[in-house]
Amino acid sequence: MMRDRAGHHLTEWLTAAHATDLPELQLFVVGIRSDLGAVTAGLTLPFSSGAVEGQVNRIKMLKRQMSGRAGVDLLRKRILLTR
Repeated sequence: MMRDRAGHHLTEWLTAAHATDLPELQLFVVGIRSDLGAVTAGLTLPFSSGAVEGQVNRIKMLKRQMSGRAGVDLLRKRILLTR
């Protein structure tokens, strides 16, 4: 489903996965069904938030490194100047 962008098969897979005897998999199915529209769109549409997530991860790492060392002004400058 993920490689072929076949999100339209998700409901069939969820039904089969919920019918198993694995409680962890059944709980996973319940979680997916709570936001079925977003998961289906993520498996179907060609858009990705990978670039944004990468930037957020970079900023979090900078923030962790500078924790307790400097103020917000220096952190802001490092975020804007580091790429």
